[in-house]
Amino acid sequence: MHRRSSQLTIAAVAAILGVLVVIQLRSQAGPTGLAQLSSQDLTVLVANLNARNDQLRRETSLLQAELTTLQTNRSRGDASVDEITADLHRVRAYAGLDPVGGPGVAISIRGAIDGAGVEVLINELRNAGAEAISVGGVRVVTGVVITGAPGTSKVDGVALGVAFDLDAIGAPDKLTGSLTRSGGVIAQLAATQPDVEVTVTPMDRLELPATTRSLVPAHGRPRL
Repeated sequence: MHRRSSQLTIAAVAAILGVLVVIQLRSQAGPTGLAQLSSQDLTVLVANLNARNDQLRRETSLLQAELTTLQTNRSRGDASVDEITADLHRVRAYAGLDPVGGPGVAISIRGAIDGAGVEVLINELRNAGAEAISVGGVRVVTGVVITGAPGTSKVDGVALGVAFDLDAIGAPDKLTGSLTRSGGVIAQLAATQPDVEVTVTPMDRLELPATTRSLVPAHGRPRL
């Protein structure tokens, strides 16, 4: 009896093992997960994949557009900074805060000229398009005046004496033509101050100093 019970137990275990082996073999040889899906399920899966791919492509396009915009803005920013810096240099040069160089005319004045005569020459140069002017090495800017009687004229308090130079940067031909034209300012000075000799020489290059004055206004404020 005991022997028969053992045989039945062994048979049951063998049967169970056989079933497990068969299940394992079938699972390995069976169809894949996709193959088990219905046509409707496959259609939904493909649609979801396509939608996700479209979303990724849109995100890629947006990121590429943002990158392009950032690169463009950076490029424009650099250009703007350069332009602003160049404009600042030009403004400082025209205002007299920085030394300047360029073509123009060198005017040699010999004789006892008065301050009013020098002012007449400066005004004529400005009207002719002079961009920067210096008298006796002093840059002419806002607030600088030339005063004094013949032989004792001063520019911004500095004595000029009876021999000094007046330099102006601008188009040499226009400046020369305006000063030396018939009946012009030099002809008028010759009539009113005959002892003064004025010689105009066109120059390819002149160097004018910066002003030593403070150009910060005492009362005016920028209007923003």
